[in-house]
Amino acid sequence: MKKILGVLMVYVLISLSSCNPKISTSISRSYPPLDYQQEVVVIGLDQPEPDNAEVLGQVKTGDTGFSTNCSYEVVIDKIKLEARKAGGNAIKVIEHKTPSAMGSSCHRITARILRVENTESFTPEVEQELLLDVDYAILNVYRYGGAGAMVSYDLYLGDSVICRVKNNYKKTILIKKDGLNTLWARTEAKSEVPIDVKMGKTYYLRCGITIGAFVGRPKLELIDSKTGKAEFESFRAKNQ
Repeated sequence: MKKILGVLMVYVLISLSSCNPKISTSISRSYPPLDYQQEVVVIGLDQPEPDNAEVLGQVKTGDTGFSTNCSYEVVIDKIKLEARKAGGNAIKVIEHKTPSAMGSSCHRITARILRVENTESFTPEVEQELLLDVDYAILNVYRYGGAGAMVSYDLYLGDSVICRVKNNYKKTILIKKDGLNTLWARTEAKSEVPIDVKMGKTYYLRCGITIGAFVGRPKLELIDSKTGKAEFESFRAKNQ
């Protein structure tokens, strides 16, 4: 009985590890590891690397062939962990392959591990960014590649269509109607999310597709400014 339980335990551990993304790390220089609570700043694909940054190494994530637990958030957290181990307090995304319908379902990211003296100059604010003296709000809409690649949908703000959301897509939209409103989209079913539009603020809407009976259903999520900025700038969309 103990032998059977042991075999089952090994099988479970192998199964769990195969669900995670493949991590490959090369370190050229290291410092004492950072505390797990210390923030590691993510510098997006199109954001400049700080002039005073010291490169400690590189992390590359891939697909084992069985990976399922490899969303953008999971992969970035794995890379941050590798950075902390090396004493790095920032990572710079240098390549980001989004999920594809006919290929991998994982986010495959290559990032440099950095150590910088001052991260405040490029750390996104936790609160939504304020734009002074403007009569509009900014809505950054983005959708990674992946499941439901052939399914596109119109995104509405109230009664108006503001864009057509496609696979591997992002767009910045200026909104000149303030107050409570609703962002929504429909395929075989309707998905909606409330938004309180305030002039001079920036909003991030992560879009996707969830499993439906026929063609899939829109998935809309308003994301906090810190996460949204990093995600929006982490990939190059096909529509750019």
